[in-house]
Amino acid sequence: MILDRYLARRFLKTFAGTLAIFFGILALVDIVEEIQRFGDNVDGLWPILGLTLLNVPSGLYAILPLVTIIAALAMFLGLARSSELVVTRGSGRSALRALLGPSVVAVLLGAFAVAAFNPIVAATSREYESRVGRINGEESALALSEDGLWLRQGGVAGPTVIRAERSNLDGTSLRGVMLLTYYAGGRPRQRIEARTAQLSEGRWTLSEAKVWPLGATNPEAEAELHATWTLPSSLTPDQIRDSFGTPSSIPIWELPRFIERLEEAGFAAQRHRVFFQTELAQPAFLLSMVLIAAGFTMQHQRGRRTGMMILGAILTGFGIYFLRNLAQILGEAGQVAPALAAWAPPLAAIFLSLGLLLHLEEG
Repeated sequence: MILDRYLARRFLKTFAGTLAIFFGILALVDIVEEIQRFGDNVDGLWPILGLTLLNVPSGLYAILPLVTIIAALAMFLGLARSSELVVTRGSGRSALRALLGPSVVAVLLGAFAVAAFNPIVAATSREYESRVGRINGEESALALSEDGLWLRQGGVAGPTVIRAERSNLDGTSLRGVMLLTYYAGGRPRQRIEARTAQLSEGRWTLSEAKVWPLGATNPEAEAELHATWTLPSSLTPDQIRDSFGTPSSIPIWELPRFIERLEEAGFAAQRHRVFFQTELAQPAFLLSMVLIAAGFTMQHQRGRRTGMMILGAILTGFGIYFLRNLAQILGEAGQVAPALAAWAPPLAAIFLSLGLLLHLEEG
């Protein structure tokens, strides 16, 4: 138990140091990119620093597997070079038994990343996109709520807010529609209710529409019924789809309910389901990175072979990472089940690594 705690603490310290190094690298790279993108549009350096601090957590979260395998490699190589692994095995501990402490830490780090770091990344990502949108003069076009989906579009005559009960997959065909149009100064202009709304190039085409002039003394008395009604639109299907953002911008705790709302509104939620399962599999994926590093470096290494083992471990880790991305793409396309796409790569990596470790142990 004392040895397990020692190895767990050592891995945790190595992981924290590696994470800090990558944070510094990502921050330096990102601040240069933000200056190039927005240096002419903001005053001073503080807004750029704010954007950098908001953007770095998402990048750091994405490379957690890389941080994990590098930290594990550094720890196991240090143990091998100091002959601590030899002493550990001489005391009767097997290689698998010595991996208990680092493995538990890796699983706990993965669970903490999903439960706590994921919501932080989601919040910083949303704030980053919001600030970038304000700098570029753009706003999100779509939002989901309990009572349906909401769209907002601009225009020369003034903005329009649209609420719909349901939609098709790309948001171009709406049902149960209510529209509020405004003058450029912000004063309400018209309220329109329609059975359906179809987005075509540059306009909405409404069916069975009722129009209330909100500037009239008695809007109900002056309301008009129309079989069809057209309304200019600045929206495109791509803008509507992009307004959902990425699944990573939604906290893991809110994602199941968001998926339900998405499907209730008529949109496909396969991408979000795959992402949800991938996040749940994050602890297993970090564990696989530790086991891969152990399989290549727990032996006593000398000379050039050490570099080859490190290279082999990193390439194997990258291979598993790209395999997970490929499985995620297949899951989003509906070729495989979301749970299979998310859990198969890390579980396969864990079992292969355990097989390698057992082979080395027998040798």
